Amino acid sequence: MTTSQRRYHITTFGCQMNKADSERMAGILEDMGFLWSEDPNGADLILYNTCTIRDNAEQKVYSYLGRQAKRKHENPDLTLIVAGCVAQQEGEKILRRVPELDLVMGPQHANRLEDLLTQVFDGNQVVATEALHIVEDITKPRRDSTVTAWVNIIYGCNERCSYCVVPNVRGVEQSRTPEAIYAEMELLGKQGYKEITLLGQNIDAYGRDLPGVTETGRHQHTLTDLLYQVHDIPGIERLRFATSHPRYFTERLIRACHELPKVCEHFHIPFQSGDNEILKAMKRGYTHEKYRQIIDKIRSYMPDASISADAIVGFPGETEEQFDKTLKLVDDIGFDLLNTAAYSPRPGTPAALWDNQLSEEVKSDRLQRLNHLVEQKAAERSQRYLGRIETVLVEDENHKDTTQVMGRTGGNRLTFFKGNINELKGQLVKVKITEVRAFSLTGEPIF
Repeated sequence: MTTSQRRYHITTFGCQMNKADSERMAGILEDMGFLWSEDPNGADLILYNTCTIRDNAEQKVYSYLGRQAKRKHENPDLTLIVAGCVAQQEGEKILRRVPELDLVMGPQHANRLEDLLTQVFDGNQVVATEALHIVEDITKPRRDSTVTAWVNIIYGCNERCSYCVVPNVRGVEQSRTPEAIYAEMELLGKQGYKEITLLGQNIDAYGRDLPGVTETGRHQHTLTDLLYQVHDIPGIERLRFATSHPRYFTERLIRACHELPKVCEHFHIPFQSGDNEILKAMKRGYTHEKYRQIIDKIRSYMPDASISADAIVGFPGETEEQFDKTLKLVDDIGFDLLNTAAYSPRPGTPAALWDNQLSEEVKSDRLQRLNHLVEQKAAERSQRYLGRIETVLVEDENHKDTTQVMGRTGGNRLTFFKGNINELKGQLVKVKITEVRAFSLTGEPIF
């Protein structure tokens, strides 16, 4: 079978960074002549792009691998690949557990997929997890959308949060040059993309590793400067960025988001805990008071801004009183969306070795209580949309009701309304909101 006759399937776990990596690797495979297969069991190459932030995601990967390993015994030509954070974390140990694998590759090697596969097709079993400098990628990703796109601006992470494996699996911070980012976005604008989300593990740390200092002593290249540089690229109607770290979120950045009309008033800033002692144990580098100041400053410039975040419950040693402070922070701020998780010990992290781990029952109970409050507050926040006219960027049809299309407001609220996807995809449409739910809206288009 020639490469041009072969089909591939990619399953992606985890964050937007992983999804962006998967798009790049899909682009490489299609440049090599592979064709996309919707059905993994009909594919000749299976790639799992993995996440190790939570244990259940890691275990799901091994479950999927087990099924495909059985297929490989029946079809030795099947190529099996594990990419991403689990691959980086486990390295050669994965091969002992799943010897049928052909390639194990960490996130920093996504751009090298073709070279690594050449070694595989020469009969080698390959493990690529060594740290390296990420070279500028000239591959055209296979984008999952024709309307919105992700653009990586900084790879890796220099933080050392006590619960997190990201620095171990994604390497140190490496910022792309403004020129390379501009060129990629300019091409996307010419191709008809309307919305760009700039991505980074800690995106507001962008530019710290690039040369140059201003007369005032700050870094010459920052996320704020980049937003001004790329704002007027023709064709791009909306700009977003994620994920922000409270340690680096400045008033200068907030002011830029207020001044630049294409930057959506939606901010994703994880707080993780509402208790200062827990934040100190997590090594987050800020207090809950500092976090509140950031949100207050955002709302002083943009009162209607949409705020989303991440939170962890059941961190080692967390008391009921400390958990109550997380509940109070959520109640006081009123998030539009909050991604929640019970603490999960991860290999190679300091917190996983501590002897004050909480029981699964306690963690589960706290997670349920937090989620109940999150939905309540999100529903309250949604009420402000009722009767308003919102601008919605149409992304796709509603697969549960194909008479409707779906898109997002500037504040990132998923919105449904009646319409023909062939006529409206990629269009900015005025929609009067007639129905609100905790995490989505329904409306009527105004043409």
